[in-house]
Formats: sequence, C-alpha cells, structure tokens
Amino acid sequence: MLIRRLVPADAPAYLSLRLAGLLESPTAFSSSYEGECDTPVATIEARLAPESGRFVLGAVDGDALVGMAVLGREDGHKVRHKGFIRGMYVAPTHRGRGASRQMLEQALDAAMAMKDLQQLTLTVTAGNAPALSLYQSMGFIVFGQAPRSLLVNGVFHDDLYMVLHLG
Repeated sequence: MLIRRLVPADAPAYLSLRLAGLLESPTAFSSSYEGECDTPVATIEARLAPESGRFVLGAVDGDALVGMAVLGREDGHKVRHKGFIRGMYVAPTHRGRGASRQMLEQALDAAMAMKDLQQLTLTVTAGNAPALSLYQSMGFIVFGQAPRSLLVNGVFHDDLYMVLHLG
C-alpha cells in the first residue's frame, strides 16, 4: 500500500471514498452524507490543491484510493501554532493493514516540517476504540470530552478531544 499526498486529479476518488465513509461510519464524522453528497468535484479539487493550506494524504492500493487523512493548520495569527488532523478513514476492506498508522506517521512528519507548528489536535468519537488506541499509541492525549456531541439516527455520541505537543 502506498501512502501519498493527494492532488486535484484525485478529487473524484477522494469524494467517492469520503461519501462511502460518511455512509459506512456516520458516527466517525461530524459531517454527514446528506450534507456532502452534492459537493462538486471542483470544490474537492480546490481542497486538494497544494496552495489550499491542507495536506491531504491517501492510502492507495493498486489504482484504488482506500484511505484518507487531512492535516491542516489554523489560520489566525494567534492560533497558527496549532494544526489539526481531520477526516481520517480507511475502507473496511483495508482495515487492519496499517494504513491509518502510516497516514498518521506521514501527517506527523509533515506537521514537524511546518514552521512554528507546536501542536496537533483531533477529535474522535468516544466509542471508536481502534482509533482512540491508534492516536494514543502515537502520543496524543485526551484533554476533554464533549457529551452528546453527535446525534446519529436518534442516538447521542460523545466526542473526545485529543492533542499532541510537537516540541
């Protein structure tokens, strides 16, 4: 499996995988399928452009995009020392093969190369034990919990906020 930065030409595959993830794991994302199913490919192309300020990684198996993770940086002058990981997802057919760890390792390498970036944050659904275990194994620590953060199919889910200090 190859982990690489996605480019605008990957937009159709990225959008397809993202929508599949929103359907398959609705509690893993604050976004919903209904809210994103009409997203134009051009919008995704712009998000994948190098100048977008985002570093979007993909796990590729042959010609298929099977995983994704987004590294970004906060915009404001007072918060530019903070980055974030969002939208991490691996297709069920490829789980347990190390794609999430590999994407997170590359995201951390990219974060360390960002000038003056001091910490990364992420959010994980409290019941997502595999993701929580991965993030903790990479040094992220829980610093807060948001009760009833998501409402999916009439059921509330808590979010855990995690941080990794880079320096």
